[in-house]
Amino acid sequence: MEQTKKSEFTRRYARYAPLFLMMLPGLLYLVLNNYLPMFGLIIAFKDVNFAKGILGSDWIGFSNFEYLFKTRDAYIITRNTLLYNGGFIAINLVVAVGIAILLNEVKNKFMARFYQSVVLLPYLISMVIVSYLVYALLSIETGFINNTVLPMLGLNEISWYSEAKYWPYILNLVHVWKSAGFLCVVYLAAIIGIDQEYYEAATLDGATKWQQIRAITLPLISPVITMMTLLAIGRIFYSDFGLFYQVPMDAGALSDTTNVIDTYVYRGLMQLGDIGMSSAAGLYQSIVGFVLVLLSNYVVRKINKDNALF
Repeated sequence: MEQTKKSEFTRRYARYAPLFLMMLPGLLYLVLNNYLPMFGLIIAFKDVNFAKGILGSDWIGFSNFEYLFKTRDAYIITRNTLLYNGGFIAINLVVAVGIAILLNEVKNKFMARFYQSVVLLPYLISMVIVSYLVYALLSIETGFINNTVLPMLGLNEISWYSEAKYWPYILNLVHVWKSAGFLCVVYLAAIIGIDQEYYEAATLDGATKWQQIRAITLPLISPVITMMTLLAIGRIFYSDFGLFYQVPMDAGALSDTTNVIDTYVYRGLMQLGDIGMSSAAGLYQSIVGFVLVLLSNYVVRKINKDNALF
């Protein structure tokens, strides 16, 4: 009896052996790239001494966290990270869904492909190149806005890289311009998948385009919108490093409005050499992001179980 069960078990798993083999590279990548680096989290609780090594360095408990949260930096980077990413999620959602709906109305296939390529192109451009495009617009000596637009309006030139108050708007504009195209493609794919019979029935009933969008398009793509929003909330504590570091050209005068957790960790590591506090900030970032994913998924699950991620 036992021998029969054993051979049945062997046959069952032998049948799936090719699938397990194909899964192996992905699992190895996941372990090496995502789980092995977690070992470095202990740095947040150690007074790192490179002579002793990471394991040999002294444990200092939560001292790195205390040092981080006693400074004004903790409030600034948390505020900036949450507000910017919250704004990015809301603005990107509205702009991307709007563009996707408009693109869906373009019936000429060549023009539809052309417009899709135009909106997706910024997503493929390196943030370093984007930073120089922004500089070409905003430079006080040669920038297009200071030398052409503002004189036409009778306004004085603005030193954009030394006045922090303008940068929340500039960073939001740059982020939407760069990333809305990718989200738009996702939403457009969802809209194209809607059965055309819904629209034909609505047209026969005399529904306008706006009524069709409200009653058919938006409700039917709401699961995709919810999923993309949840994924974005999961990374609300992770910032686009290039956007906040490259685009403002690392200008110190702008740090109150451009410093986020990722740039803070980078500066702490590269300029101050404080690896312990940088690791503490990174761990803080991961824990809050994880909690936010659980909370937002819980809320979505309460509203509509089918739209939740898990």
